[in-house]
Amino acid sequence: MRPNPALIALSLTMLVPSLSISVATVGLPSIADELEVGVAAVQWVVIAYLLATTTLIVGAGRLGDLFGRRRVLRGGIAVFTAATLLCGLAPDLPLLIAARALAGVGAAAMMALTIAFVGDAVPRDRTGRAMGLLGTMSAIGTALGPAIGGALLEVSGWRALFLAVVPLAVAAGALSRVLPEPAAGRRAAPRGLSTPRTPAWWRTRWCPRS
Repeated sequence: MRPNPALIALSLTMLVPSLSISVATVGLPSIADELEVGVAAVQWVVIAYLLATTTLIVGAGRLGDLFGRRRVLRGGIAVFTAATLLCGLAPDLPLLIAARALAGVGAAAMMALTIAFVGDAVPRDRTGRAMGLLGTMSAIGTALGPAIGGALLEVSGWRALFLAVVPLAVAAGALSRVLPEPAAGRRAAPRGLSTPRTPAWWRTRWCPRS
């Protein structure tokens, strides 16, 4: 069976933010030692990412409906890539936490729009399989994070935990070009311009049948 380029792009886009969650967790003790901060403070490297992702994921999906899914998805990938690179170069903990929160903003767009794109990327009769594949990719990213993170820590230190994710994010951005461009996002009509149907009781009272 011929591989679906759009589904490959979506799979990688789902894998990357999930991997970024678990791979960073392994490096918290090393980050605390090198930056000379407490364990409680360094936990915000993970918390900031998760908070940004979980609170903005619904809004990211709405932005995709308004301004175009591919545009918002690619913007999210760009934000995630730049922020993750900044994480690997951060000189202190406050900047690292801020960069992780920004990466969470991009991750929210990546996760929300990846799911939203399934209906446009695969035939309707394969939607269930595609959703299952994306869920599997998310689980794989979460499961592989600790093993990959441990290997990177041994070789290059905690900064490699973030820098190693950057090429994957760049690849996801490049592959996102093959995603179909849905019809322009339909903006919700302002309530003042809506034309509600005439209530039944009004028609009965004021518009009697002849």
